Amino acid sequence: MTDALSIARDLIRCPSVTPADAGALDVLENLLKAAGFAVHRVTFSEPGTADIDNLYARIGNSAPHITFAGHTDVVPAGDEAAWSVGAFSGEVRGGYLYGRGAVDMKGGIACSVAAVLGYLKDRGVKPREDGKGSISFLITGDEEDVSVNGTVKLLQWAAAAGEKFDHCVLGEPSNQEAMGDCIKIGRRGSQSGTLIVEGVQGHVAYPHRAQNPVPDIARLIVALSDEPLDHGSAQFQPSNLEFTSVDVGNSATNVIPGQARARFNIRYNDLHTQESLRELVEERVAKVAGNRMRAHIEWQPSNSNVFLTKPGPFTDLAVAAIEEVTGRKPELSTTGGTSDARFIAGYCPVIEFGLVGQTMHQIDERAAVADIEKLTRIYRGILERYFG
Repeated sequence: MTDALSIARDLIRCPSVTPADAGALDVLENLLKAAGFAVHRVTFSEPGTADIDNLYARIGNSAPHITFAGHTDVVPAGDEAAWSVGAFSGEVRGGYLYGRGAVDMKGGIACSVAAVLGYLKDRGVKPREDGKGSISFLITGDEEDVSVNGTVKLLQWAAAAGEKFDHCVLGEPSNQEAMGDCIKIGRRGSQSGTLIVEGVQGHVAYPHRAQNPVPDIARLIVALSDEPLDHGSAQFQPSNLEFTSVDVGNSATNVIPGQARARFNIRYNDLHTQESLRELVEERVAKVAGNRMRAHIEWQPSNSNVFLTKPGPFTDLAVAAIEEVTGRKPELSTTGGTSDARFIAGYCPVIEFGLVGQTMHQIDERAAVADIEKLTRIYRGILERYFG
């Protein structure tokens, strides 16, 4: 069966908890090969990480080239006894498809595959035969974990093979409450670090012989938290710095610690680059610390950079397709966490649009069958408008 619901059920029945594939990519490979796609299975590895199987499939050899991206790996089911149905059963009950990945994001992949196969069948010719462009799929298996051997390397592999993408639709569950309420056109960047204040360890009864870093780090935490990084931009909400832990590594009550550490994360908008953001925070630390405190920041490596697909013809055609099916004009949003779109944005404009994300990663993750049907029709509408 090549309808979206059947494909989604087949994918859910593969317990592909990262890094396992469990046959999920085989399901897609068989469907796409039968439709005439050239399918490549590419495995990437790196010391200290699990090998990850990925899939790239393309039909057509001319521009414009639209690619549908996604991931078949899922988070663990959690307490499977707490599920109303088997976490990997793909059962339909009460108008909902249940199972880990139903929303995030095997359901979205199934809709894109069903839409593409239906579009090609109804058009009667393959894109490469009528010169009207190309369609491809970029599917990874490690988005829910460290994202090392998946989309990043698959994009690099594709570029080295001469593949060029004009636009991308990533099927992440972008809708908040109902189908058609939100398209993600960008994401804020993410940067983590540790604020470290050095002191001098000593006995609490002789504070003049020590230097307590705890009050100092408290002052720095308040100063960094109170002063806004910015006030937002045309497409993004304000950047925010949030402290997530404070630690002195001290189990004794009669010892002044020699060091205090505070971990933080910043979600930043397009008013900053990673480099300018780090400089800004370090300048503020130096200003408060002065000559009295010995403070510095250890920055963690980050590949979560800010990106934005500017509104234009591509977003317009997506909005039109969504509005036609749902009757809603979606918000063009840049809120939320990170996704693989941050990697894809370096190769082509990308939007995120998928199912309603309310139950993703939860017990009894589920997608309305009606929403699966709507999303398939929306993707079909995008294709029809894209190839005109």
